[in-house]
Amino acid sequence: MLLAGDIGGTKTVLALYAPDNVQQAPIAEVTFPSREFASLSEIVARFLAEHGQAAVKTAVFGVAGPVMGNRAETTNLPWVIDGEAMAAQFGFQSVKLLNDLQAIANAVPFLREDDLFTLNQGKPVPKGTIGVIAPGTGLGEAFLTWNGRSYTAHPSEGGHTSFAPTTPTHTELLTYMQTRFPRVSYERVCSGSGIPNLYAFLRDTGRFPEPTWLREALAASDDPTPVIVQAAQAEKSELCQAALSLFLEILGDEAGNLALKLLATGGIYLGGGIPPRILPQLQNSAFMRFFVNKGRFSALMAEIPVHVICNPKVALLGAAMFGRQVAKNG
Repeated sequence: MLLAGDIGGTKTVLALYAPDNVQQAPIAEVTFPSREFASLSEIVARFLAEHGQAAVKTAVFGVAGPVMGNRAETTNLPWVIDGEAMAAQFGFQSVKLLNDLQAIANAVPFLREDDLFTLNQGKPVPKGTIGVIAPGTGLGEAFLTWNGRSYTAHPSEGGHTSFAPTTPTHTELLTYMQTRFPRVSYERVCSGSGIPNLYAFLRDTGRFPEPTWLREALAASDDPTPVIVQAAQAEKSELCQAALSLFLEILGDEAGNLALKLLATGGIYLGGGIPPRILPQLQNSAFMRFFVNKGRFSALMAEIPVHVICNPKVALLGAAMFGRQVAKNG
């Protein structure tokens, strides 16, 4: 058996697969709230106690954070995950850690048409480089290159590069954020954790008033982001609508930056938990205008396909597909 996991700052999903049947439904799958556990090992032990340990030989986990030497310190959780130590602890033959975006990227070549929503059809170049950008709790980025036989996924920490404003409002946002953080990365303004920062900027600079009902709803919520996004989608608050619009501008800009850096003629894929939930806003926002608006390269940018990954288990699928190859190679 193959154990695959998608390890996020908010939730951890574990699933058990037959290695030769990875693209089918898993034998068992459980979602755990990450912050209620002291470690990934604690979650794995809980899962195995319920679903059996003896049959598992290989485990692959997509982890939200950089992976170095099969070891990871998670970005949005106080966890240290060591693949070799976990293999010894649970008696597995192999435990492999992937950056969570590398896991998503691994799945991209196997996605079906109904897993995707296309924002820009473009003119994809066969075997061209592919970029993946995923706003969820944080902002992840990865890419795929053609190795002569198939695509190879590569990790990145591009979401932590320095935020570069491209409009007067974005410049004001950077100045505002610099009073709150010693350094302003794209993740600070282009992720689930960044949306409240955009909201606070628009409120504190007096652009939009904050209604009493909204202030009370935010105060009563453990996570302000869903409150802001839902109010924007329902058109209940101009402040929330402006925050979501600003988020989409910055996301379009950074997705375009990624496409330029990689020359991603194979396409850009939007992953993470946020894009599938805001498809109407993505379609009707300035996202594509900011994506394409790259000066002398704007014509090239217009030809790059842009897709939203709508399969919520894409990272799990990518980890499992990687695990299948590990099991196949022994």
